Amino acid sequence: MPDFARRSWLIAAAVSATALSGCGFELRRAPELRFATIALSGFPPRSPLAEELKRSIDASTTTHVVEATTQAQVILEALGDVREKSVVASTSAGQVRDFQLRTRFNYRLRNNAGEELLPPTEIAQTRDLSYSESVALAKQQEESFLYKSMQADIAAQVMRQLAALRHF
Repeated sequence: MPDFARRSWLIAAAVSATALSGCGFELRRAPELRFATIALSGFPPRSPLAEELKRSIDASTTTHVVEATTQAQVILEALGDVREKSVVASTSAGQVRDFQLRTRFNYRLRNNAGEELLPPTEIAQTRDLSYSESVALAKQQEESFLYKSMQADIAAQVMRQLAALRHF
């Protein structure tokens, strides 16, 4: 009987593997870009968004980031990277109850000849943050996490736009 149970288990495993392979499931991977080199310009020194974009681009098997714009086929030029925080609601005593966090990234894409491939484009993200003075440190950490999340979303959107680029 153990031999029968073993065979049944192997058949069930083979059927499951066949069924899963036919469903089209595939892990998300970096998009394949149509150019070999890209330069990031206009970012402030040690910009977290520039680092996120560099990691995303380097994850692609087809493209890598170069330092010099003269060596790049395309240049992603940052026109603005702004983080904003505003009070949305407060209590009757004047204590802050809710914040709104916003991140805006303006950029354009051009080739090394200076021709514009993507006109100036703005990507904006917004998140709401409730606030309580009694848990101020935790709310600071939550704010930092929300900004990182917005930054990752912006980098993913830029990568999708770069992947959709047909001619450079």
